[in-house]
Amino acid sequence: MRIFVDADACPVTHIIEQLAKKHEVPVTLLCDTNHILQSDYCEVKVIDAGADAVDFALINLCRRGDIVCSQDYGVAAMALGKGAYTIHQSGKWYTDANIDELLMQRHLTKKVRRSSKKNHLKGPAKRTPEDDERFRGSFEKMILKAMGEQG
Repeated sequence: MRIFVDADACPVTHIIEQLAKKHEVPVTLLCDTNHILQSDYCEVKVIDAGADAVDFALINLCRRGDIVCSQDYGVAAMALGKGAYTIHQSGKWYTDANIDELLMQRHLTKKVRRSSKKNHLKGPAKRTPEDDERFRGSFEKMILKAMGEQG
């Protein structure tokens, strides 16, 4: 089992690193050439900048039973299709039961943006320590679940 992180602008890489180290799970952080990441524990893969280049590299690397952290519903759907566990930086698990609805919401939101001529809607609220703790608890449960299903 490995952990793969779509690490471009991911606010929880430090939490992922701490928990992965605690449970001795290898981690690969993937980012494009516009981001500089360093880690004493994680392998960092820098992918050429380009539309979805990091996403496709991550999907090519992940396997059944791995854990993928991404805020991208498309990446989550492809990872689920490969049998990986997937989690959003909020701590929400992507599952076969919720991914179709999430993809549909993304599609509808994009249509609304296009029709209103707005390119950007208001972004997410500022991240709080409670958000980090919510992610930490959820991510650790996912690690334990994935480890239990391997054994």
